[in-house]
Formats: sequence, C-alpha cells, structure tokens
Amino acid sequence: MRIGVPRESRPGERLVSATPRTVAQLVALGYEVVVERGAGAGATHPDEAYAAAGARVADVDAVLGADVVTTVGVPSEDRLAALRPGTTLVSMLAPAARPALVERLAAQGVTALALDAVPRISRAQALDVLSTMSNVAGYRAVIEAAAEYGGMFTGQVTAAGKTAPATVFVIGAGVAGLAAIGAAGSLGAQVRAFDVRPEVGEQIESMGATFVQARAAQQAVSADGYAAALTAEQEALTAAMYAEESARADVVITTALVRGTAPTTITAEMVAAMRPGSVVVDLAASGGGNCELTVPGERYVSENGVVVLGYTDLTSRMPAHTSQLVGTNVVNLLKLLTPGKDGVLVLDLEDPVLRGMTVAHGGEVLWPPPPVQVSAAPVTASATSAVAGAATSAATSAVAGAAPGVTPTADPAVDPSARAAREAAAGRRRAVLAGLAAVLVALAVAVSPPAFAGYLTVFVLAVIVGYYVISHVSHSLHTPLMAQTNAVSGIILVGALLQLGSDSWVVTSLAFVAAAVASINIVGGFLVAYRMLGMFRKEA
Repeated sequence: MRIGVPRESRPGERLVSATPRTVAQLVALGYEVVVERGAGAGATHPDEAYAAAGARVADVDAVLGADVVTTVGVPSEDRLAALRPGTTLVSMLAPAARPALVERLAAQGVTALALDAVPRISRAQALDVLSTMSNVAGYRAVIEAAAEYGGMFTGQVTAAGKTAPATVFVIGAGVAGLAAIGAAGSLGAQVRAFDVRPEVGEQIESMGATFVQARAAQQAVSADGYAAALTAEQEALTAAMYAEESARADVVITTALVRGTAPTTITAEMVAAMRPGSVVVDLAASGGGNCELTVPGERYVSENGVVVLGYTDLTSRMPAHTSQLVGTNVVNLLKLLTPGKDGVLVLDLEDPVLRGMTVAHGGEVLWPPPPVQVSAAPVTASATSAVAGAATSAATSAVAGAAPGVTPTADPAVDPSARAAREAAAGRRRAVLAGLAAVLVALAVAVSPPAFAGYLTVFVLAVIVGYYVISHVSHSLHTPLMAQTNAVSGIILVGALLQLGSDSWVVTSLAFVAAAVASINIVGGFLVAYRMLGMFRKEA
C-alpha cells in the first residue's frame, strides 16, 4: 500500500506530516511512500532527503491517489475532493467542531482517522498529537516572551551591579503549561504556576516552580484528567489571585481551556495593573483567548505598554522539531495499524485507541466514539459522563493543551456484587495466610536460640518501617529513592560477602542469595539511571 504525504494547505504553514527519518520507518513497515514536491521545504527537509530515505517524490495527484494520505491540518477543499473512496485520511480533523467535514468524508467513502481525537489512555500516549503540539507551544511561548521582554530571565551579578530574575506566572499546568514552566525555569526565571486541579501541584513543584495555592478555588481530583468549569464563587476567588499574581509578574503565560473554550482569566483591568514592558502570552488564543485584550494571531500592545501575544502558529515557528514529533506520532499510529509489518493497513475497530480516532468509515459517521475509561478510580455515574465529555472534547482542544498528561487505564466495570464476592474471598485468603505465617513464626521462635527473637524483632520492625516510608515517598523523589536503595543494597552486598566464609552452610547459602539479589538490584539501578541520563543527551 502507498502512503501519500502532501504539502500542507494552510497558507504559511511550515509543518509536514513526515520527515526523512519517519519516512524510513514507514518504508520499514512495508509501505511505499510518495511525497509531494516541496512538501518539507518549510521544515528544512529537501526533496533529495526524502528520496534518500526511500520515498518517491511526485506531484500532488500521485500523492492524493495513495491508499493512505497523512497531513497535519485538514486539506483544502479541492484536495479533499481529490480523495478517492476507500482512501484512509490521517489528519487533525477536530471532528467535534467540524461535524459537516466528518459527514462529507463519510459520504465520500473516506476512512478518516483524527489525530487530535486520540483517547487519553496510557497505551495511546505515543500517538497523542495534541500533547505533541501543546509541548512545543508551551516551549515556544517562553521563547516569544523572552524576545519581547526587555530584560534577562536569569538574575545577573556583575561588577556594574546585579539584576533580579524575571518572574513568570503560568496559568494552567497541562502539557503546555508544564512545558512553559520547564523552559522558563531553565532560562533562570522565578516561576509560579496555578491550576484548578490540585493533583498537578506536585508536578509543578517537581519542576522547580512554586505552586500558587488557592484551595477554595481548586476542584476535587478529576476523573478524566481535564479541568471542569468553575463555580461563581471559585471564579471570584481565582480572579483575585490572578490579579495579585499578574501584577507582580513580568511574564504571564495562560493555557486554560475547558472543553476547547478559553475562559477569561486575565481581564483588561489586570493588564492595566501590570508594569510597562510586561508580556502576556495567550496560548488559548485559538479558543477565544484567556486575556480580554488578546487578538488571535496578532501582537497587541496595551495603553500602559503591556505586550499581549495571541499567536496561533507557535508550533509552526519550530517546524523542524514539530514535524519530526508529529511524524513520529504518525509512525506509531501506522505501527498499530500494521500488525504484520507487511505494508497492509488493518483497521481494528475493537481496539479502543483506533475506535476513538476513527470518525468516518465505510460510509458511516463514527463520531463521537464510545466512552473510554481513563481513570484508575472507581466508575461512578458522574465520572462516566465526564469521561464521555473528555473523549468528545479531545478533538476541539487547542494547541494549548488543557490536559496534564495520561492517566493509567482501569479494567472495565463489572457487576458490583461479583466484585464484592471476589474481594471478600481475597480477604479470607489473606487472613488464612496471615494466620499460618503467624503460627510458623511462633514455632520458629519457640525452638530457636534466645538471640533469634531479638534478630527477628529487628527484622520485622525494619520491614514495617521500610514499607511505610517507601510507600509514602512523593513521585518526584522516586529517582533519588532509587539511588538510596542502591546504597542499601551495597551495604547488604558487603555484609553478605563477609558471611560467605562461614562454617554454617545455612549462613553461606543465605549470604550467597543476598549477594546475588543485591548485585542484581545495584546493576539494574545503574542501568535505569544510565537510560534516564540518555534522555537528556542530544543526538549526534
């Protein structure tokens, strides 16, 4: 089968849905790849690079005649009309906001997979184009703010005096917000951030930023990873906090989206209270804007000299990396669609990931998809409706990315009575096993030397203390905790080596087992640390 990669239709768009690197991966899956001439020019990928990667460079008719056509944005009207029945279109279609487009594709006999409707479950993370775009947009927002801001982000101490670091306030700690926090922090700014979802406070603080507390304005832990609309009381409380934080900030970055709509978080009065030269970057401009003064797609300067940026093409301003990341999302999707790696696309609508993305197939409209469980929390009626809303809104979320990331999936809901019976049986088994263990320990203490009771007491207390200490460690401390357990394993290894020369075969055997297990733990810890460090190394 052939995969066609056309040039993007939107005027000024510099992105492309496949790069030479991802083309090579598609070819390895058994596909023939056809790229339109000049499709990658805006992302600095010449036609020669595509040809060297195994693609065929051709005109637009040959590309649109492929079995699979992949784009970043929706193709223009004339290009959509050129798609033949049976073609699979892979693109960001925003099906919730464009029902007429979905109906047209279905009537045309096109199978349409929306890249921006990926279910937010763990195994679909590698396909999530919205998270990709949000990550790039959050990073680029800081770059744009730094270019507009009249000072340095990091503090300086020189012979001529010292300068204070810039203060950056980020509203919303979704994918884009966290990316902005990381980029601003890496430039040396003092970063403060707020989100109505209290569960993301730990993520904010783990990146070195200050989590602004406004407890009365924060919501309960969300079941679907999305923020909900605030009540009137919560809006009043957050408005007071936004006014205070924006007045002290040099840069304000807003990312708040609720079901694709941008609520107003920064009013004109708040902008008027900011210092001249301050910058507001509105990542929700495509949804109407979080700032009252935002002009989507433009740069606006208020009467008191505050710059408000409402750019909607931030991802296109970093075309090389954005195209590579989007192209990788497409490759991961094609891997899922090509189980045999034989260049034959297989659309399995029983797969919740593929079903959630498929908006048209076989002449029928398949949007919206069935709800997908995206939380490990027990299912309730309200949570189920929230999950359904999250699935419907995924396609309408702007590149600001209101969702914080991916939450683990849970098993499908079962009959409550059957679940209760299984839990009761499991509880009885645990009680019986605990009783047997207690009897065995009592017998061992009864027939052992007196010193054994002391050793056993110390061991049991160490197990209990270790369990409660480790189970209550914050997620942000798991890496240093791993280093600490490696140190403990080192102590165990030394002790085991000292006991290997014992005359007792029991002591020698236990020492050998302890030395082997500790060695495995230490080596594994170093390997994990090495892989983590590799994530931060630049490729040659």
